[in-house]
Amino acid sequence: MTSAAPHRKAKALKPESPRPAKALCSECGLCDTYYVHYVKSACAFLNQQIAELEEESHGRSRDLENEDDLYFGVHQTMMAARKKDPIPGAQWTGIVSSLACEMLERGLVEGVVCVQNTPEDRFQPQVVVARTREEILAARVNKPTLSPNLSVLEEVEKSGLRRLLVIGVGCQIQALRAVERRLGLEKLYVLGTPCVDNVSRAGLQKFLETTSRSPETVVHYEFMQDFRVHFKHEDGSEELVPFFGLKTNQLKDVFAPSCMSCFDYVNSLADLVVGYMGAPFGWQWIVTRNDRGREMLALIQDQLEVQPVGSQGDRKQAVQQSIPAYDRGVTLPMWAARLMGLVIEKIGPKGLEYARFSIDSHFTRNYLYTRRHYPEKLEAQVPEFAKKIVSQYQLPPS
Repeated sequence: MTSAAPHRKAKALKPESPRPAKALCSECGLCDTYYVHYVKSACAFLNQQIAELEEESHGRSRDLENEDDLYFGVHQTMMAARKKDPIPGAQWTGIVSSLACEMLERGLVEGVVCVQNTPEDRFQPQVVVARTREEILAARVNKPTLSPNLSVLEEVEKSGLRRLLVIGVGCQIQALRAVERRLGLEKLYVLGTPCVDNVSRAGLQKFLETTSRSPETVVHYEFMQDFRVHFKHEDGSEELVPFFGLKTNQLKDVFAPSCMSCFDYVNSLADLVVGYMGAPFGWQWIVTRNDRGREMLALIQDQLEVQPVGSQGDRKQAVQQSIPAYDRGVTLPMWAARLMGLVIEKIGPKGLEYARFSIDSHFTRNYLYTRRHYPEKLEAQVPEFAKKIVSQYQLPPS
């Protein structure tokens, strides 16, 4: 139970007002509420505190000598899963939506913080406190844009809700955990998704126009374990673009500075994490971090087909080669990119080794970005686990 600690309130910042994190603001929404009073200590980009909040949320921080802990955070179990009866229209099989519906309908929570889209734009996030199954299902499918999920915290307190499920990504969840004891909730559950490389709505448009054959018909997309970007279109067709064929030279600046300075890919502070990065293609990777996470997963266990996580291949050479290639904005001709993608799909890292490949690639990139653009923040912004991961590789000089 979270204690109903009294808290000080400040006037929410106006939309056009500068944010305390300045260019590094991830637009998590905290500054849109009277909890802005706590932003200097709560914001993931002003006060990185993953280890301390792991201790509070999970009872311990990660063991840096244990490779699974080092990479994937504090956890009790990991598995691969998919729904036996998928939800129509879900991005994958609908595990996140099913769990949220189950928790609401069983009365474990009175509301679910999730992200629908605006009526005008399928990619423009609209944060809601869902009170019905229909409202939860309206939020299915990922929105790969910066989203102010915490902007509803003030609404939650004023509404008198006492039991809440929050679905969110790492920067949002770190700020949420930092103010958790101020919320006055009887019970807070946190369902997280792994997150990397979000963009503004304008940045998303540039990515779609640069990468997809039909940007105006894209329903959703994901960077997948087969080293391809999978675009799903309105007519149900799927478009595959190899990672190595992306126009990196045009896209280097499209991702938000906050995402380029983030080291919480795996959503370390959620109770339960559902993503794809450590699972076989077509399955979801589920990580329970604490007893609340196990309690949540048990609600839908009988709806899932599960298998153990596996690991295959060696990521390190591919990661080392990717560092200068990304740094120089190298883009291969599409025929070469497709060929390379096929080769790596056959012999490259899979399962948890693919997850480590993805983490290593992004951490080395983000470390270099932070070192170059925010050198004064480097020491405090990079967690110890990320420093250890990055130290395995040879980075270009400053």
